[in-house]
Amino acid sequence: MVFLAFLAYFVIVTGILTLIFFPARRDAIATTAGKLACTLSGATRAVIGRSSTAVSGSCQQLSWFGREAASYLRQHRFAMGGAMLLVVTPPLLVVGLKEPAAFDFSSDGYRPDRQISVLLTGENLTPPPAPPPEVFATTELEMVRPSVVWASRDWGLLDIQFRQRLLTVFKLMKDRHGYELVLLEGYRSPERQEALLQQGPNVTQAGPNMSYHQHGLAADTAFLRNGRVVISERDPWAMRGYQLYGELAEAVGLVWGGRWKMMDLGHVELNRTGVLGRPPS
Repeated sequence: MVFLAFLAYFVIVTGILTLIFFPARRDAIATTAGKLACTLSGATRAVIGRSSTAVSGSCQQLSWFGREAASYLRQHRFAMGGAMLLVVTPPLLVVGLKEPAAFDFSSDGYRPDRQISVLLTGENLTPPPAPPPEVFATTELEMVRPSVVWASRDWGLLDIQFRQRLLTVFKLMKDRHGYELVLLEGYRSPERQEALLQQGPNVTQAGPNMSYHQHGLAADTAFLRNGRVVISERDPWAMRGYQLYGELAEAVGLVWGGRWKMMDLGHVELNRTGVLGRPPS
């Protein structure tokens, strides 16, 4: 739609400039327009029964108007040309200097906002300092994330692209919404994945090497409030945070576990073709 609008705009401008700077073309167009107007007037008279005198008068008025317009354009062609250049130059500059969007993550042509693009293409973001281990040694957290106290929270083991996108989400969650995120688990060894699989489908349905965790392309996160990890879905504040988290994660091209049939609200991953033998469970 925008392209068609620009096309129509430049066609109109080009036509006006042609009338100003090319007298022969201008006179020919004026003559043609007059003949066309007379033809249309004649057709109108045939339909609605107007007198030939009225049609003749209309043709004369149109011819006179065409001659006056052509004379005016001829006398003021330089001023009109300068005015048209002033009109044309700003759109040309906008189109010429416009930067293309850095990313296009979705099939419907979605493009993230400017701040996200800058963060993703700028310098590598620095991971936040890790909370002390005792923060993760709580009964509530252990029930939701078994053995999380022994999980890897080493940002250096994560894929570079995935890490940059996840850190972008961390930064925006804090800057825009006031939520501080904490990494619960990033890279996961095949042995740990197998151990979690043995704990039942409510923990995970993916076996060793069938999860993006094993490739540094997935992470489980939670919120940090007053020095305490908040992960409970019964907490309205946390649930609001998960929704915002999911929106931002998808905006940077990550898959959010909150949309899965077996929801995993704190999980995000970067899907990459050929990494897994089958889609993740």
